[in-house]
Amino acid sequence: MKLYHYYGCPYCAYVREEFSEMGLLEGKDYELVEASRGTPGRDEVVRLGGLSQVPFLVDGNIRMYESRDIVDYVRSRKKTELV
Repeated sequence: MKLYHYYGCPYCAYVREEFSEMGLLEGKDYELVEASRGTPGRDEVVRLGGLSQVPFLVDGNIRMYESRDIVDYVRSRKKTELV
C-alpha cells in the first residue's frame, strides 16, 4: 500500500494521523511517497490516477484520492484482515 503525500498538506496529515492511530507502521504496513509539486511522486500520482491531487492511495488495483475515503477503506480492510 502506497500513500502519496506531502507534509504541508492538512488532508495528508489527517490520513497519516489516522494510520498511526490504527497502529499502522510506515515502511511495514504502508509506504509514504513524497508527492509535492515538481516531484517524481506527483508525476506518478497523475499517471496512476489522472489528477494532480494528494493524498492519493494505491493498494493493488485500488486507487483513491479523498482523505476520508482513504481512511474508511483502510479501516475496513484492517477489520477484514482481523476476522
